[in-house]
Amino acid sequence: MQPISSPAFSATPGSIPSDWLPPDWPAPAHVHALHTTRQGGCSAPPWDSFNLGRSVGDDPAAVEANWRALARAVAGAGEQVRLPWLRQVHGTRVQVLDGNTPSGQEADACMTRSRHVACTVMAADCLAVLLTDQEGSCVAAAHAGWRGLAGGVLEEVVARLRATSPGSLALMAWLGPCIGPTAFEVGPEVRQAFIAQDAQADRHFAPGARPGKYLADLAALARQHLVRAGVTALYGNDSSADWCTVGAPLRFFSHRRDSVRLGSTGRMAASIWMA
Repeated sequence: MQPISSPAFSATPGSIPSDWLPPDWPAPAHVHALHTTRQGGCSAPPWDSFNLGRSVGDDPAAVEANWRALARAVAGAGEQVRLPWLRQVHGTRVQVLDGNTPSGQEADACMTRSRHVACTVMAADCLAVLLTDQEGSCVAAAHAGWRGLAGGVLEEVVARLRATSPGSLALMAWLGPCIGPTAFEVGPEVRQAFIAQDAQADRHFAPGARPGKYLADLAALARQHLVRAGVTALYGNDSSADWCTVGAPLRFFSHRRDSVRLGSTGRMAASIWMA
């Protein structure tokens, strides 16, 4: 993980603030990806500063300015990259994107084989997962909170990617920051939802401080689901403290940390596209 900083956003197409997270993975050179942080935008507290959430109470003008800045970041030299956004509902639907797909489609994952179209999901404690294959023939992004993860959103997007390929895709996945295993307290129904699918999921739950509660390792559960779906080349979030959104208030938005204390919080985005 990179150290916390508060850089001014560069208007140069294709450049990103140094605080943002470009995945460290062996993706083909024409596959580009990034995960924003809360730094580099123009939103006022408690959405400061790079909030991309349109329904969290932030000034719409500030949100749109932040989206324009994100569009500049994903733009290549002399190339425009479309950046359609999804209306996420903690489900499992996968939206296929192309050069004409409008924003606002209800889905929690998206995929494309079209160049210059960015698959993008938003999160603030939930997990963003980016995928591509060794040849860079396709890219995908998935929003995985516990409901979507237990419902099979990762399995669904992997299946859709493979269904559109004439061969067997060797997929790789990068997991972004999310609520960490020392902060994600859940009830027994969440634990049971995962154990009912795979008894081995039990090892990703620890007794919580309150009776009947558990601490869940969301990133580890996602890795388990990806491996079960046949994706074993995994990068990014390893469940260590540096990746926890709750524990890094200067860098990451966190719904669980901030919604009660501040009344709201912003949303970060993870994007992946082919140049």
